[in-house]
Parts: sequence; structure tokens; C-alpha cells
Amino acid sequence: MNKVWFITGCSTGFGRELAQQTLALGYKVAVASRNTEDVKDIVAAYPETAFAVKLDVTKADEISSSVKQVLEKFGSIDVLVNNAGIGYFGAAEESEEAEFRHMFEVNFFGLVNLTQKVLPVMRKQKNGHIVNIASIAGFFAFPALSFYNATKFAVVGYSESLAKETGHLGIKITIIAPSGFRTDWAGRSAKESSIVIDDYAPTAGANRANLRKASGHQPGDPVKGAAAIIKAVESENPPLHLLLGAAALKNARIKLAELKNDFDTWEATTIGADSPLSE
Repeated sequence: MNKVWFITGCSTGFGRELAQQTLALGYKVAVASRNTEDVKDIVAAYPETAFAVKLDVTKADEISSSVKQVLEKFGSIDVLVNNAGIGYFGAAEESEEAEFRHMFEVNFFGLVNLTQKVLPVMRKQKNGHIVNIASIAGFFAFPALSFYNATKFAVVGYSESLAKETGHLGIKITIIAPSGFRTDWAGRSAKESSIVIDDYAPTAGANRANLRKASGHQPGDPVKGAAAIIKAVESENPPLHLLLGAAALKNARIKLAELKNDFDTWEATTIGADSPLSE
């Protein structure tokens, strides 16, 4: 187990569970968190193979410093898990610009900026695996999550393109799309718009309430979810897309059926939009 994992957002949820499980398996792990006090127990349990890294993914200097520190400590970065992320609830019209821009900085641009710093390391090594934690909300959109959906759709699009660009370099990409898991995503870590428009009560308003009510009671088990991610990374042919949770699979299949219906129904119109140039 010589591989080095670099995992962001390790204070709670998937990040914490992934750090603990990979360390238990004998991997070397850079355990990143905005506050290293939140992960000191993990590092104390594995003093030889765990390394606490202070990292706020919205800060360019901390991104550069963290990559440098991990390389100085372990000499390589073989698996990067971009897990850090936040939620924000509100209909599109209700959502406050400062809040959703900040969410993009964390969920998308932070992921991109850290990846940009790690890619040269993996290119030089001619191997590596980048695991981007997206969401089923990056494929199937939900009301009250307009801008959260947008951040995760962005992660998926970026990751799919990255996979096509880096495969020949020995760098693998896996996009994780969980449904509801018992992490803190819908709890204290998620913000909610202070604006409430009554017209959206049956759609976004209802889902806002459902998300809060379900927090801590979701069917997804973070322990099993982390184990599934490790299994994918350790496999000879890891998936580009890995759904986690029965609800993720159900909603993905609904979306596929909706797409097929639209494509098939409007096939003639679609093809009719072409006008081949005459020879």
C-alpha cells in the first residue's frame, strides 16, 4: 500500500470516512480540512501514515501550499479526492448571488484549482486517479437546488472532458454521484435562502422542508459509500461514473427515460435542422 491519497473536506462526512478507511487499509493519506483541529484524532490514530493539511479550497495560497506539503511529506500524490463541498437551498429566483457564487467557489472552482495543481504531478508520474465527488443532482435536477445542481453539473462536465484529455497519460477520473447520505450536507453545513416566495411553496418550498427533515435519516450509509469509492479506485477498470444509493439509480433512470422520450419524439425536427452543403 504505497499509494498516497489526498482527500479534501475530511472534517465530516465522506471525507472523514474515506480518510479513516484508507488509513486502516495501510495507505498514506493527506487529511485536508479547513481546520486541522477537526482531524487531529484521525492523525493521532495513524501517526506514521496520516498527515494533516490545512486547506480552504477557495484560497489559492492554501491550495499551492497544501500540494507542496504533501509532496515534501510523501513524495507523490496518487489519488486525489475532491470531496470538499457545501449546499445551499432556494428556488432560482429566491437565491442570493453572494451565496451561490460562494458555493461555486467551493464546489467547482476550488475543485478545479486543486486539480490544476495536482495534474502536473500525475503527468510526471504517468499515473494517478482523480475522484470528484459530484451528486445525483449533477445529472437529475431537483427544485430548491437550482444553483447546487449547477455546481454539480459543472463538476460532471469538467470531469468527463478531463477523462478524455488525460486517459492516455495514465490518469483515471471517477465521478461519484451519491443520493441522500447520512452526512452533514443537509444539516448545519448547508445554508438556505432568506428569501421566500410563496408561489414556489409547492415545488422549491416543499423540497426545502423535505431536505431539512430528512437530514440524518437518509438511507445512504457513509461507511458503505466510502468503501464503494475505495473499491472503485482499487479496481483495474474503474468507472467514469459511479452512482451511490438506490435513489441515485432510480433518478438517473428517470432522467434517461426523459431524455430518450424527448430525443425520439423530436427526432425528425432534430435531423431536419441540418442542411448539408452542396458539393
